[in-house]
Amino acid sequence: MDYSDYYLDYNYSYEYNLTPHEEPVFQHKSTCLKDVLCVSLLVVSVIIFLLGFFGNALVIWISGFKMKKTVNTTWYLSLAISDFVFCTFLPFSITNMTMEEWIFGRFMCKFVSSVMFLNMFSSIFLLVVISVDRCMSVVFPVWAQNHRTVKKASVIVFLAWLLAIALSFPSVIFRDVGTHLGRTICFNNYTLSQHSHKIVAVSRFLAGFIVPFTIIIICYSVIILRLRTNKMTKSSKPFKVMTALVAAFFICWLPYHVFVLLELDYQNYDHGILITGLKVGTSLAAANSFLNPVLYVFMGNDFRHKFRSSVLSKMENAMGDEGRTTSRYLSRSSSVDTRASTHI
Repeated sequence: MDYSDYYLDYNYSYEYNLTPHEEPVFQHKSTCLKDVLCVSLLVVSVIIFLLGFFGNALVIWISGFKMKKTVNTTWYLSLAISDFVFCTFLPFSITNMTMEEWIFGRFMCKFVSSVMFLNMFSSIFLLVVISVDRCMSVVFPVWAQNHRTVKKASVIVFLAWLLAIALSFPSVIFRDVGTHLGRTICFNNYTLSQHSHKIVAVSRFLAGFIVPFTIIIICYSVIILRLRTNKMTKSSKPFKVMTALVAAFFICWLPYHVFVLLELDYQNYDHGILITGLKVGTSLAAANSFLNPVLYVFMGNDFRHKFRSSVLSKMENAMGDEGRTTSRYLSRSSSVDTRASTHI
């Protein structure tokens, strides 16, 4: 998801005389810090960066180095890497938002945008893979037990990333740097073809929202129906978690795609509404990068126990003899918790 799009996703080439590769005639002064909405979004962006960066780093550390490699940890690790990469490049967009100018050159304009969309597609594709995996495990438990392997999971993750790379490639083609009213901006230059803008926007909406959301809904509907007919299922927690997953996906991504589609017919809409919608919609979509560790990982019993035991073992070393009591307690509780399923 191209966090630097904000109002820059708006195709200035249609409305203004944008001049690529020329020096600004006069010095542009940022007014972001004087605007309430801009300051609010800056604060939100910094929070998303901090929570997403360190949260996903923690997930990578635990699922990649502290836990036994399984199909589930393969999904979690890949999802965390995708969101971690997104958060790593957020400072470029935060700087761009603050200065209201792109200072990192054409290569980084294309590269940062491509990485952001790579995150959007890879993250969403991985959520679909997790949903399908959950569905297969519930509907065909014997088959899943015999065929779910780490090697196959790694191949699926690799294919998901390849598809995400292919779908993020339009940013390499259409992203460009130009000057307008004394400032350098990173924008989408769709003037190469009459229908480029519409093709890119619609394809991202279909591949990045409609198709994945439909698959996720179908999978969780099947799971819920299956669990309700299973007399062994006495807890309502799985239903609540599944509802939270679907709701988070829908809430985070729908506004972004709606305003991107409205932008296609920007002549019939108020320019200020489009800009505000793109800003808020993009921030909501970015929030998904730190919600994923919470919804998909921290609710898993195995991961949560590993997190507690890892952190408390560090405290034990620092506190000396007093901490050994905690360690013995964790040792005893481990034999019980490790029998719990990581499945949500």
